[in-house]
Amino acid sequence: MKKASFYPRIIEPRIAEAQQDRPVILLAGPRQEGKTTLVRQVAVEQNMRYLTLDDKLTLLSAREDPVGMIRSLDRVVIDEIQRAPELLLAIKQSVDQDRRPGRFLLTGSANLMAMPTVADSLAGRMETLTLLPLSQSEINSQTTNWIDNVFAGRILESTHSAVGNDLIDRVLRGGYPEAVARASAKRRATWAQQYIDALIQRDVRDIATIEKLDQLPRFLSVLAQTAGQMCNYSQLSGQVGLDGKTAARYINIFEQMYLLKRIDVWARNRLNRLVKTPKLQFVDSGLLSTLLDLNNNEIQKDRTRFGNLLETFVFGELLKHTTTSEASYRLMYYRDTDKFEVDYIIENAVGELIGIEVKATASIKKRDLRGLKKLATLASDQFKIGILLYDGTETMPLGDNIWAAPLSTLWGA
Repeated sequence: MKKASFYPRIIEPRIAEAQQDRPVILLAGPRQEGKTTLVRQVAVEQNMRYLTLDDKLTLLSAREDPVGMIRSLDRVVIDEIQRAPELLLAIKQSVDQDRRPGRFLLTGSANLMAMPTVADSLAGRMETLTLLPLSQSEINSQTTNWIDNVFAGRILESTHSAVGNDLIDRVLRGGYPEAVARASAKRRATWAQQYIDALIQRDVRDIATIEKLDQLPRFLSVLAQTAGQMCNYSQLSGQVGLDGKTAARYINIFEQMYLLKRIDVWARNRLNRLVKTPKLQFVDSGLLSTLLDLNNNEIQKDRTRFGNLLETFVFGELLKHTTTSEASYRLMYYRDTDKFEVDYIIENAVGELIGIEVKATASIKKRDLRGLKKLATLASDQFKIGILLYDGTETMPLGDNIWAAPLSTLWGA
């Protein structure tokens, strides 16, 4: 494995593009997924000043005199801006006086646009890009976007095949550069547990006031057990002695920190989507495996436990592709009262759909296709293709514009 800092990031050209016409660019994403490494590199290449609010003196200046601090800067990178959101109003004032593009490159380890004090500060002045943990494409030095290609009618070839134990290893590693770089499962699990502890003990304070932080780890563990399932706030909260409103608030916090994400249900009538129950899914399969205390030995004993973790892995890969794609996409799922399900649905801007089923096995049965076939019928001419991703090596047609494809095509070329 490469050292964490040596992975080229697919988002980098997008930063350069945004700097050509926007005065403020925000690179948002979870802690330790590579933002600092990337923006430091940009700062050096473009001769921009680099400041981090992890530095105590810089943070004090930002909080005590945000206007004075921004007035003294021209082209600058400010790392971890969520630690002093008062800087954003000062940046707005500065940009309103000087609209030159590329003046500020910010990073944030929380979803700033979800914070009420921030949402309106830089509307129309700032472009937000998302950097998530490493995709398998980045780990394998590939830049081809799987979703763009599938909508164009192409299923990528599997150039770095991974089946069986190799696939399990990729799923357990996840995408955080530090975890990917560690050689042993034990060291990766140690890093992941310390990472989760640090987020809860420190970073939560940047975005919310929580009186009883000890509730958060227990609630996060409960969410891990229900990853990929529909989000029932009352049921979830009851398991740790919380009320439904508090549970919903905690989930919002974890979403803002990019630990997990709610996935809306697809319905042909878009109004119906607003009243359907979303699913909760974690962004990184490596972190989820640590929360579940799941390792290769446990998976070998009980292969059924691998299925949900693999779904998380695929979700993370698809989500990463949406952040670097040429077009805009929405990730959803499908489930109806007759228990027809499709793990993931990708919708483009004109309403065309791709259905994706995930199987942790090397063999495919006819019943595995029932959800995709139902979706094809419901979506009619909106349905582009259905793909069943499986633990195999061959891409094969299964009729009715449905295909089986290796999971490793997700990072093909």
